[in-house]
Amino acid sequence: MIDANELRKGTTFFLDGELYQVLEYQHYKPGRGNAIIRTKIRNLRTGATIPRNFLSGDRFEEAPVERRTMQYLYEDGDAFYFMDAQTYDQIPVSAEIIGDRAGFLKEGMEVALTLFENEVLDADLPASVELEVVESEVAVAGDTATGVNKTVVCETGLKVQVPLFVNVGDVIRVDTRTGEYLTRV
Repeated sequence: MIDANELRKGTTFFLDGELYQVLEYQHYKPGRGNAIIRTKIRNLRTGATIPRNFLSGDRFEEAPVERRTMQYLYEDGDAFYFMDAQTYDQIPVSAEIIGDRAGFLKEGMEVALTLFENEVLDADLPASVELEVVESEVAVAGDTATGVNKTVVCETGLKVQVPLFVNVGDVIRVDTRTGEYLTRV
């Protein structure tokens, strides 16, 4: 059992029979009474994010989740396959869990998977990935002073807004949290 005061970002626990993970927390101590822990938690089964306040005496059962770094192999339409580097076991992850982050996945990249009783709950991508540009709009000369961007298509099918000087064949670094262009590599 863990106390509400021990909740931190990333802590996974059971609440009302459901599995939740803390996304944000703030400890607030009013002038009188118990401390209040303000959190934003995500249901790991449904993906719903809710704000929730707890009192400092509240206790929860901690969920025994496991975080494993695995290598991305391939996609077959409704599932993405990852391999454990130590045991060579292949684990399918549903497309619903990966969601719109699929455009950042490259063959061979390392991804941290969160597992609960051998069920994949979440996938944590690296902060940025390097992708090759395979398709680009034609840049218009003279527009560089205005900060104009163009859309390019990367090797994974991801579309990214980039500066005009990025061309087909260039490798760019993209932030996986926002999907924004960071730099040309």
